[in-house]
Amino acid sequence: MRDPSIVAAFDFDGTISTTDSLRVFVRSTVGTRRFVLGALLASPWLIGCVLRLVDRGTAKAAFLRASIGARSRAQLDIDTRRFLQDRLPGLLRPEMLARVRQHRALGHRIVLVSASPSLYLEPWAATVGFDTVLSTELAFDAQGRFAGVFAKPNCWGPEKLRRLEAWWQDAPPRVLFAYGDSRGDKEMAERADYAWIRGQGELMPLPDAAAPRRTA
Repeated sequence: MRDPSIVAAFDFDGTISTTDSLRVFVRSTVGTRRFVLGALLASPWLIGCVLRLVDRGTAKAAFLRASIGARSRAQLDIDTRRFLQDRLPGLLRPEMLARVRQHRALGHRIVLVSASPSLYLEPWAATVGFDTVLSTELAFDAQGRFAGVFAKPNCWGPEKLRRLEAWWQDAPPRVLFAYGDSRGDKEMAERADYAWIRGQGELMPLPDAAAPRRTA
């Protein structure tokens, strides 16, 4: 029986996937030469991000502007279909897909919360059965071309928790599971009743009858 009061929130890159899917998507879309050129052109922002002088969203947008340029939404849709068919399946971790299926079998709502673009995460998540996708969204101009910026803030760190809370509004889950792999998942994991971060132990067993871990 479905229990919508229990939510499982999954990060994507490094958690469900084995690597940064955005880099693979861009490189497979524009080719290695353009990928490298884009990284070089965006290096002031990328280096600034490493030095914590530029936020991650600004650096990521700069890299996408320099690499994919003003690509049309129609062309990106074609690129996405090719990526989903040819590249993404090889990046997925079988044990994490099994965990997603396990939550689904228990009737929990499952949510994908990722800094990678909804461009390819939304169609992929629909095939897996996620209830919703909370992710970074590219902005497009009036001509349907990538505007070089994001429609919403980069979905990383505190923004992940903000997106989750906005999604459930005034009906927070009775129990929240969170799965991540990095600093970008810290706030989401701290909010969760059960949290797993890759590299910090084996996947926790799912309780037979999930109950909140926090106490009043």
